[in-house]
Amino acid sequence: MTVSEILSSIKEANTRILGSKLVGIYVHGSYVLGCFTWEKSDLDYMVVVNAPLTQSEKEALITHILSLDPYAPPKGLEMSVVLDSVCSPFIYPTPFQLHFSNAHKARASADLAEYCAHMNGDDPDLAAHFTIIRHAGQVLCGAPIADVFADVPKANYIDSILYDIGSAKEDITGDPVYFILNLCRVAAYVEDDLVLSKAQGGQWGLEKLPDIYDPMLHRALDAYAARTAFCAGDMNLPAFADMMLARIKKGLD
Repeated sequence: MTVSEILSSIKEANTRILGSKLVGIYVHGSYVLGCFTWEKSDLDYMVVVNAPLTQSEKEALITHILSLDPYAPPKGLEMSVVLDSVCSPFIYPTPFQLHFSNAHKARASADLAEYCAHMNGDDPDLAAHFTIIRHAGQVLCGAPIADVFADVPKANYIDSILYDIGSAKEDITGDPVYFILNLCRVAAYVEDDLVLSKAQGGQWGLEKLPDIYDPMLHRALDAYAARTAFCAGDMNLPAFADMMLARIKKGLD
């Protein structure tokens, strides 16, 4: 299946399952920011509804996602369902009705009813997702973005993206490409008010950070684009994370 075919299947299934509850489906993430690669990216979409989901609706949505898994990118599909009442006016941290990503695939497959009954709550990441939707999102079906999503206050967006890099110093050696590029795109927003993809964040780093970090950034960008595997060599990744976190903190002060 191509990405277009996967999105068409998502549109058909959600429209059929949710009926008049469906306000719209909105694609976000790397796909709309122009840096999607099949090997390294997941496919992100947001479903907005006008009434709470029933258990049977939740189970039908997750069953459909699981049926697409053999045809999806290796990193899978990431989806959240939210009520339109939390999109405008925007509520933070944002409540969600249902969520799925590859991280939850085993649990959802093992006990669908239990997963769907308990996979709800508040998610700080949604502030970042809503911001990307407002900035560059694609309407798969339904109401226009401006009619559904209010502006996300800058303080909420910053809190959301800081949450995403909170463990950078401890975890960068385990997932270097993710944290190198994410640290750059957070710094780009804090310093220059830019909403960027990971790849665009790496390019910002090449322009704004000292030249000593260029080899690291080039390797991260090449790995993100699936051209090469990332090799840290003698790079001090925790020191880079420490430097970037200090730079971001200074920009916020």
